Amino acid sequence: SVMEVKLNLCCVFFILTAATVKAQVNPEMCRYPLGMTGGQIQDEDISASSQWSESTAARFGRLDFDTGDGDGAWCPDIMSEPGGFKEYLQVDLRSLHFITLVGTQGRHADGMGNEFAQRYRIKYSRDGSSWVGWHDRMGNQVIEGNKNTYDVVLKDLEPPIVARFVRFMPVIDPSLIVCMRVELYGCEWLDGLVSYSIPDGHQMIYRGLDVFFNDSVYDGATAQRLTKGLGQLTDGTWGLDDFLHSHVPGAWPGYDYVGWSNKTFPKGYVEVVFDFDHIHNFTSMKVHCSNMFSRGVRLFRQATCFFRSESEWEPDPMTFRPSAEPLSQSARFVTVPLGDRTASSIKCRFHFSDQWLLFSEVAFQSGSAVYNTSLGPHKHGQLFSTCSCASSGDDPTHKVDDSNTRILIGCLVAIIAILLTIIVIILWRQVWQKMLEKASRRWLDDELTARLAVQTQAFSFLRFSQSSEDGSGSGSISTYERIYPASADYQEPSRLIRKLPEFAECAEHLGKEGAEGRRAGVGSDGAPHYAEADIISLQESSDSGSITAINTNLFAGSDSTLREFPREKLTFKEKLGEGQFGEVHLCEAEDMQNFLGEDTLMEGSSKSPLLVAVKMLREDANKNARNDFLKEIRIMSRLRDPNIVRLLAVCVDTDPLCMITEYMENGDLNQFLCSLRLKTLTGGEADQQEGSNETISHSVKLLGMAVQIASGMKYLSSLNFVHRDLATRNCLVGKNDTIKIADFGMSRNLYRGDYFRIQGRAVLPIRWMSWESILLGKFTMASDVWAFGVTLWEILTLCKEQPYSQLSDEQVIENTGEFFRNQGKQVYLPQPQCCPDRIYGDLMLSCWRRNAKERPSFQEIHAQLTESR
Repeated sequence: SVMEVKLNLCCVFFILTAATVKAQVNPEMCRYPLGMTGGQIQDEDISASSQWSESTAARFGRLDFDTGDGDGAWCPDIMSEPGGFKEYLQVDLRSLHFITLVGTQGRHADGMGNEFAQRYRIKYSRDGSSWVGWHDRMGNQVIEGNKNTYDVVLKDLEPPIVARFVRFMPVIDPSLIVCMRVELYGCEWLDGLVSYSIPDGHQMIYRGLDVFFNDSVYDGATAQRLTKGLGQLTDGTWGLDDFLHSHVPGAWPGYDYVGWSNKTFPKGYVEVVFDFDHIHNFTSMKVHCSNMFSRGVRLFRQATCFFRSESEWEPDPMTFRPSAEPLSQSARFVTVPLGDRTASSIKCRFHFSDQWLLFSEVAFQSGSAVYNTSLGPHKHGQLFSTCSCASSGDDPTHKVDDSNTRILIGCLVAIIAILLTIIVIILWRQVWQKMLEKASRRWLDDELTARLAVQTQAFSFLRFSQSSEDGSGSGSISTYERIYPASADYQEPSRLIRKLPEFAECAEHLGKEGAEGRRAGVGSDGAPHYAEADIISLQESSDSGSITAINTNLFAGSDSTLREFPREKLTFKEKLGEGQFGEVHLCEAEDMQNFLGEDTLMEGSSKSPLLVAVKMLREDANKNARNDFLKEIRIMSRLRDPNIVRLLAVCVDTDPLCMITEYMENGDLNQFLCSLRLKTLTGGEADQQEGSNETISHSVKLLGMAVQIASGMKYLSSLNFVHRDLATRNCLVGKNDTIKIADFGMSRNLYRGDYFRIQGRAVLPIRWMSWESILLGKFTMASDVWAFGVTLWEILTLCKEQPYSQLSDEQVIENTGEFFRNQGKQVYLPQPQCCPDRIYGDLMLSCWRRNAKERPSFQEIHAQLTESR
């Protein structure tokens, strides 16, 4: 019938699609917040063993999530037995998740109190009944937590865990009230594997060295045979080529692998059983194996896999033999086809080729689950189908009828569908290539890379990329994530614009704009310099000669008042932050006032030391980093404006190279406004009833801050500088509400949520960026104007929430596409409550005009804000 044909077509489509989906979980990419911070996890899914009071109940234990209700944390009953880990805060994620990172914080309490958890443990469960205590790869169970109430402490779970239920169990100190706010990071575990059962690993003696191949992180039962658990075969970490070495520092030889000797298996094979959460349609299995045959270790000779959907194993297994013996001794993945078999359990027998068999990772590729009839996301090898491979009157949990007629129809439809798919793909590729050929030659041919290094808790320095005469720049964008590992990454150029169907019609016009954007913001190494952390490459050609020559000619063309400051007069107070190539310290500078002279008068007594921020280049930095550091000094030495962070002096005569800037004691504007909002909220109803004069005064104060930022940006635009990361987090506050623009190249963990990772590589602040910066990589003074509009919105909302907080990261990207299409469907930031109509309608919205040429200049913005005060 027609219905049967449609159903078979549906099944063929999803089976074909599922075959292309990768299965492995990458722990470095799987680091999304799971909903405590954003509120996706509901209150009913958060519970606790006890609570100190109703205002410190479990539902208040959300990281950096304050609704104004409660005391801003979960606090257990301190009358419970002290000194142990019996109290817990429990989170139900509703489904299995791969959890790689946890975050904790102390009690909010409007800045009052000193309650936090110094140490804690974690327990987890996949079914809610069997609980496992987490421990690291060295067996340590206790996690070091917070040292104060305000800092967020992030801890990588090494190894990561697969769980639905997670318990945070703080150590109870009878002398302190213990309070916690928590967040979990990871991604949904859609592989479906809930346990594997294997023989215990064996010990090898290699040249007198004990090599252990046991599964040291297995979380199930370990008596004789490992059962009902997961471990190293699913932790996302692949073993090295040489099994004597490990990814884990201090680990014993063989740690990365689980392995067996053929002497213990008279039948010549190792049997492994994999159990899944429900029935899946399996296409293949990937097994990461060692192949160091010089030490008696080879890939398996044959794999025979049996399948079970209900109680009995099916009699007809799938058998696979690797094609040829590889000559290389490198470890590798071996793909075992599973023939689209449906099962809830798989039993595989791996036959020995040599004395030893070593595995480090096993992953499955599967199509739609037989029991699942709802459309869902497809990650890590899962693709959930909207159709069941059965007629509409059948029970969807049963297999398709095996009648000859149904099989014949299915085969014919499958062949036709495959042929049609091939034809469509060929035609689509030909048309698409013709449409993009001209545009790609213009602006997608340069394989640019953007580097953004580690961002940690810090106060940092002003960084600007100097534009060309037209003020253009470049950047890149793609998919994003929130929390990322501490390593320097590199990013391929953007291809997001290719996803817009209208691109073909506008390719020539946009290609011209993209080419203009490429002509600026690119250093001599060909890489775009967007808000690069640590030592950034500025847009000046490299000076010829040695580093000594650069030091000698450092101040050529710069302010002659910038001089070498005596190192011995710097007293280091604390480290504010660090990155890949540099560190930032808070220091006292003795006699700095006299050193600067009367022309550069700083606040404070000339007799007392002056607090300054000192950025140091590490002595082991390479030549390019040193050159870039000196170029940054040269650029910053030219900036002289009351609303720009000032470079005061340098220390470049010997290593380590240092630059000394102003220190702004009130921190960044974002936190300053947040504290101002809290004071407003706690000022009481009496203060709120004083009349409109207080509101007007408050609005004038906020507009005064915006005027200062506009003044600083006006100065930068007069020098043809493009900031590229204007936001309240990058503006610093001094005495008397003085605002100075800076750029957090090594920003605090607090602002990691404002930047979003691009395919595991670079990060960009997409919620502050103009549509052309995201889609075309074009950064100009006009894109800075767009960011100023968002910054003004932050100021007038007292940083109560992120811009476009109602939109997900992907929806923000989609919204930029609506600006590109210009069909009136784009979403703008709403008018803040205390924002005058003329400011929102005449200024903010004009900053977000689609046509960059129609946006106001900073001179016009400054004048308009000054008149509105």
